[in-house]
Amino acid sequence: MTRTNASRSRWALSVLVAAGLLWAAFYPVVSADPVKTSSAEARYIAKTVSGLLKTEHLTKHPFDQEITQRCLTQFFKMLDPLKVYFYQSDVDRFMARQKEVEKVQDGDTRLAYEIFQAFVKRVDERVRLADQLLATPHDFTIDEEVTTNRDAMQYAKDEAEARERWRKRVKLDLLVLRADRIDEEKEGRDKDKSGSPPPEVKSPAEQAKADLEKLANRYHHIAKRWHQTNNDELLEMYLTALCSGFDPHTSYMSPETVGNFQIAMKLELEGIGAVLKSDYGETVIQELVPGGAADKDGRLKAGDKIVGVGQGTSGPIEDVVEMKLSDVVKKIRGPRGTVVRLEVLSPRSKERKIIQITRERIELKDREARAKVFQDGQKPNGKPYQIGVLQLPSFYSDMEGARQGLRNFKSTTRDVRRILENFNRDGVDALVLDLRQNGGGSLQEAISLTSLFLGDVPVVQVKDSDNRVTPYNDPDGSMLWRGPMVVLISKYSASASEILAGAIQDYHRGLVVGDHSTHGKGTVQSLTDLGGKLLGPYGPALGSLKITMQQFYRPRGDSTQRQGVLADVELPSLSTHFEGISEADLEYAIRFDRVPAQELRPFNLVSKEIVDRLSQLSLERRGKSPQFDQVLKRIARYEEQKKRKRITLNEQKYLAERAEWNAEKEEEKKLEEMAEGRNAEIKRDYYLDEVLAITEDYLHLLARSVGQPLQAVQAGKPAQSEN
Repeated sequence: MTRTNASRSRWALSVLVAAGLLWAAFYPVVSADPVKTSSAEARYIAKTVSGLLKTEHLTKHPFDQEITQRCLTQFFKMLDPLKVYFYQSDVDRFMARQKEVEKVQDGDTRLAYEIFQAFVKRVDERVRLADQLLATPHDFTIDEEVTTNRDAMQYAKDEAEARERWRKRVKLDLLVLRADRIDEEKEGRDKDKSGSPPPEVKSPAEQAKADLEKLANRYHHIAKRWHQTNNDELLEMYLTALCSGFDPHTSYMSPETVGNFQIAMKLELEGIGAVLKSDYGETVIQELVPGGAADKDGRLKAGDKIVGVGQGTSGPIEDVVEMKLSDVVKKIRGPRGTVVRLEVLSPRSKERKIIQITRERIELKDREARAKVFQDGQKPNGKPYQIGVLQLPSFYSDMEGARQGLRNFKSTTRDVRRILENFNRDGVDALVLDLRQNGGGSLQEAISLTSLFLGDVPVVQVKDSDNRVTPYNDPDGSMLWRGPMVVLISKYSASASEILAGAIQDYHRGLVVGDHSTHGKGTVQSLTDLGGKLLGPYGPALGSLKITMQQFYRPRGDSTQRQGVLADVELPSLSTHFEGISEADLEYAIRFDRVPAQELRPFNLVSKEIVDRLSQLSLERRGKSPQFDQVLKRIARYEEQKKRKRITLNEQKYLAERAEWNAEKEEEKKLEEMAEGRNAEIKRDYYLDEVLAITEDYLHLLARSVGQPLQAVQAGKPAQSEN
């Protein structure tokens, strides 16, 4: 979690790129010309970043052989994560020069461009090899496998080994295309809701030819993207490789990345409101932002391809086919009130059309706090309980608006305060705070929001690089919600979410329910504007360094680092078992430790007896639930698949295994949407039904444990002091 940043677990994850809004995976690619990289700006950036790492990073790790080795290791992983391009001899040759990484302290990054030149050469060689292999018949009846265990993968030793690895890769890609087509036929894609005619039926020979052409286009497009990207992006990748050698949350952010981050934090931008994706050289509308300019215009639809962009009502239309997605984004995004013209090719028609849209201010409503009240169960008076579910996707804050003193700048605490006031007015009996998709955000927002449930008490402790520990509270904070509460977590709940969940648990203020534990990110990052360091507020746009400067701790003294916040009542979930997404899975993550506990005045709303009883009642209910039974079966299948770490290339066996994988598709789709915060509406499902049932049981047990009416329990008075 950062004071000024939403949590990015690591470089290779999906990031916000926006085009009037654009969520897309970022694939770092770069120009092959190394001459342009020796600019004064690039040298200043490299020198400043390395200097700040040495003096400001929490660990104060020396700039030694360990760091230089980590840097090159991470850089190779960014370029070639599956080890399908480089030879082992390439890697060995450059690793022998790792001491040259130290030259970054003088602004020298030439080693990065030499490595990249070698990489681009290998990419071009592999594309030519793939073309040869696509022209070669493949036998899908023989039994052979490919490994999916990245840790066990090695770089090819020679051309023969590289050819064999790519032969299997091409074969697997062809199998995946065949399986996808079978799935589409089963799902009845020929009956598209849009009313488009069913696709043309192709013969097996025609389908096989189409698959080969599609794969060839894919491989060539990947190579083209590596050749397209500018030198800023290579510098960003290399310096981030250096930064991630200190810890996985420290990175250099280019000016473009900083701009996208600011959009994510203030939840607004100026553009047309279209979520775009790149489909191998084609820019495709993935979805429209509700209420955005494109949505209100009504002519753009999901699935439309943008092939040209023009500025103003009469400017020339520029061809954007095969253009980088980020460059298309820049052309579509622009100040509110200005006009952009899009040349669009629709899958529902072969005719190209020009759509003129006036850009507007777009609010990213799907990332805001949202709430819904459910009536469920029965009170002693016969009326149903009213349980308010508050979904919080992130801890957002328009920090620039706050600095400028704007009256209504975007703030998580302000939005949640409004929701809680409505809950109080409407007589809501209990609160479910859903943090399952919340990856973190602003530290200040986490503190002020947690105070709405605890009042003016220490919410978090922060230790800096000099080992000074400071407790933080909100001196202006007053408890707004005094009723019982349940905090819903998942393995995706990280950083600021863990501050809130940990404080609620430490003060015995409410229940924590969900996955076995949260993500486990217990560090604080700050954002340093490099241009500002050079010339203050008038400095050039040189990007920013996001650097880990502090570690935070719960009021009782435990860090959440690596360990996370453990659920009081655990519910079975596939995400608990996912590998590679928790802090403990990340390379070079900072260690767990403790600091002295604060003197606490815990509330009387949670006890071991209540937790044990709730867990028992939930287990009994889940034992009768066919949906939770399916979850347990999916978990068992997933654990079995994790052990195998290999995929068959026998078509008959592959399709049989694929049928089993498809059983998990809906669950995985739901988890992906949760991780990306795309759920715009709170809906009941078997999981939320169980959470509501736990909440009702909790209300009954609370009233019984204190021997008072529910209204008295809702007063939420703290118990006596506790060390």
